[in-house]
Amino acid sequence: MTETVAEILDAYRRRALKPADVVARSFGRIRRHDDPAIFIALRDEADVVAEAKALARDGDMSLPLYGIPVAVKDNINVKGLPTTAACPAFGYRPGKDATAVARLRQAGALILGKTNLDQFATGLVGVRTPYGIARNLFDDKFIAGGSSTGSALAVAAGFAPLALGTDTAGSGRVPAAFSNIVGLKPSRGMVSCAGVVAACRTLDCVSVLALTVDDAMAMLSVIAGADAADPYSRPRPIGALGPMPDGIKLGVPLPGQRLFFGDAMSAKAYDEALARLTSLGAKIVEIDIEPFYAAARLLYEGPWVAERYLVVKALIASSPESLHPVTRQIILAGAHRTAAETFAAFYQLEELRHVADRTFRAIDALVLPTAPTIYTVEQVLADPIQLNSRLGTYTNFVNLLDLCGLAVPSSMRGDGVPFGITLVAPAGADAALAAIGRHYHAATGLPLGALTRGK
Repeated sequence: MTETVAEILDAYRRRALKPADVVARSFGRIRRHDDPAIFIALRDEADVVAEAKALARDGDMSLPLYGIPVAVKDNINVKGLPTTAACPAFGYRPGKDATAVARLRQAGALILGKTNLDQFATGLVGVRTPYGIARNLFDDKFIAGGSSTGSALAVAAGFAPLALGTDTAGSGRVPAAFSNIVGLKPSRGMVSCAGVVAACRTLDCVSVLALTVDDAMAMLSVIAGADAADPYSRPRPIGALGPMPDGIKLGVPLPGQRLFFGDAMSAKAYDEALARLTSLGAKIVEIDIEPFYAAARLLYEGPWVAERYLVVKALIASSPESLHPVTRQIILAGAHRTAAETFAAFYQLEELRHVADRTFRAIDALVLPTAPTIYTVEQVLADPIQLNSRLGTYTNFVNLLDLCGLAVPSSMRGDGVPFGITLVAPAGADAALAAIGRHYHAATGLPLGALTRGK
């Protein structure tokens, strides 16, 4: 099999495969899969093949992503393709690539197209879009998760081994869990957000969707780095990817604080994940997770909704009907936040950060369910806000508290739907999480994404 970045690069260097072959395979799979809701804009196959042939003729085979197809979430600028953020009235055609995309091209990557998302990256469900509701690859009655919906599906279905997403409250992690792939939310500021449509500028991260942890880190090493074009970027070194440390301490919620909203299959899958981690030599430490939950609750109660409002203020004023009704309802809640409320939320968050810092003095990382449960498309359409909020139980606080996160596949539930865990640690611990995550993922014995399902 030549599915992962490492496998494809090895095949290129052995002259067993050419970039044009991989591009043709990608487009063939897209056609056979026949779900038009995964991509919003797909490049012409002939153009990408021509680019692949030019790379093979003139390119440097030592480039870290030489000839690797990549999908890009449609709130990230790609020159030559429109950026819509899943809102046609907002759409524009950028004059240049986002910094992350430019760095991918410089590393030899081949961009396939722009993927579907929850409008303005507001949602964890993948249904808040006028471009169609993409199907879960394991059971099409379930949601595929969001907001980086199409990017996760493109990787899991084998269209591209890598994709760019964004992550403000779990948008790069929840769809990864529901697609049986890896979702890497880097330390905030490690990857430039220049050329990315903001959701919450103070919290946004460009995220990575990949089949394996090693592939995700390979992509991160390409796109990371300070950028003068993004005032929120920071020169944060990634660190070396090594073996899983001995005797690592992993924090888990106290039993009475574990929230699954009645989903016994997810609760069982989490217990099994903790048992596997114990067998791998980790020490499980129960912690009080309520302060983390309190931080999560701030996300849609505090000033960060006002940040979302700022992005689309003019559009809401001129054409409110152009927004998805649920997205509009959520964002309009930020229109009337007062300065006093904003500072109160900042003070509360700072107190919670100190509590989180104390927690991490006793543990190396948290290990949590990526999502507490999964819902059907029908359920989410009937109750769009509450069910979406539940899906962010274990993700919403990560960006607020300036933590990094790595979502990895864990198991298949009894109903055949994937269950994933997320490792969380203070900013700067990206490589440390990857060392644990790659070892854990390998121990699960799971297939990659949905590649064995004939997609």
